[in-house]
Amino acid sequence: MTTFICKHKWKRGETEEWIGQISRIIDFGSHYEIFIQSRSSILVILAKTSYGIFAGIPTFKAGCYINDLNDLFYNKENLIQAVKNTVDGITVAYALKSLSKYLSFN
Repeated sequence: MTTFICKHKWKRGETEEWIGQISRIIDFGSHYEIFIQSRSSILVILAKTSYGIFAGIPTFKAGCYINDLNDLFYNKENLIQAVKNTVDGITVAYALKSLSKYLSFN
């Protein structure tokens, strides 16, 4: 299990932090299934396509392209828009960042 800290500064100026955990990762060779526990339980499916890394989030019936797993700014923006939920989009972005050393998309 991997634990990570999420941070967000709201427009009102308040900064908030919360904890997330990756409870399971399954490597299928062609894609990964990642199970995230935080304020919500989120399933993310990551796969490399000819256009980049695609994150499917069946929990929210959503998906989007993301950049390098370390790119919090770009990934947060895309994930928040895809799932239509700020906290969960940020949680997924921080979870992916925490896995950047372990997942390979060659």
